[in-house]
Amino acid sequence: MSQTVNPKPLNAAVIGGGSWGTALAHHLAGGGHRVRLWAFEPEVAESINQVHENRLFMAGLALHPELRATSDFAQALEGAQLVVLVMPSHVFRGVLSRAAGYIPESSLLVSCAKGIEQGSGYTMCEVAEDVLPKAFHRKLCCLSGPSFAREAALGAPTAVTVASRDPQAARAAQLAFSHGGLRVYTSPDLMGVELGGAVKNPLAIAAGMVAGLKLGHNTLAALITRGLAEMTRLSQARGGQLVTLSGLAGLGDLVLTCTSPQSRNYSVGLRLGQGEAIADITASMKNVAEGVRNTLTVLELAARAEVEMPIIEAVHRVIYQGISPNQALRELMARELKAEHY
Repeated sequence: MSQTVNPKPLNAAVIGGGSWGTALAHHLAGGGHRVRLWAFEPEVAESINQVHENRLFMAGLALHPELRATSDFAQALEGAQLVVLVMPSHVFRGVLSRAAGYIPESSLLVSCAKGIEQGSGYTMCEVAEDVLPKAFHRKLCCLSGPSFAREAALGAPTAVTVASRDPQAARAAQLAFSHGGLRVYTSPDLMGVELGGAVKNPLAIAAGMVAGLKLGHNTLAALITRGLAEMTRLSQARGGQLVTLSGLAGLGDLVLTCTSPQSRNYSVGLRLGQGEAIADITASMKNVAEGVRNTLTVLELAARAEVEMPIIEAVHRVIYQGISPNQALRELMARELKAEHY
């Protein structure tokens, strides 16, 4: 059976011109929506409008000819019925605060950002609720799952989850995004979906270190499984549902990002495992590796929730305290023995 496609094209604004924002804008335009992409970098908007390519973040990918880009919030958000938020987590509040006055009150809001805000411990939807008037809160959604930007933009079959406390909002987002190669499932578990997307980032750095140290498949399988346990403990402590973390936004995204060099976080870990310094790695990267910052913010959240996350702690020790990946591994293996589920 073919997917249901929204019969009514929407005016859509995508806020964030990185690789994932570009891929989603391209995808929505391919579904018949009228899409305007807001990019912080004027050169990104110029490149998209003039040559239909994001040469800075998605070089070589021909974008939909009807996609338009701007660095002006008023132009991007005028008449928007769907607003897709795809900013890096560390600038999410600042960008949304600047955009807020231009967002129509009737808009459906979909956050596609993955992370925890430093200091507040808020997920991105919690940041949005803190920034935006209450009229927006009911229609707030989060879209997450195993999805590399370039593959999704090329139409490779991809499945993700959209979560909202409002079933009608989740359904509306599902219909807006579901066409071509993208299949969207719905969930009522906003917290679980958001935390799955945030916690998998530092776990992917750990997986990259496993590859950099050439430790093999046994180690990687153990890391993914025990990482999933940490992710699940934190999510449940914050009210997330166990079943969510066994799905696309939890295990699915974790497997993807822990097994491929296409993941920026995995690539950071790979280079750490090969002996490079974190400062040199981050200085050489054009796109943001969310896991570097999220290592700090996830641990802050875990401390507040009194949840033990030893793998994330080990990644923190490597990145911020300068111990070697080998030393971090020895410390993990020497931990007190205990039951698998606790």
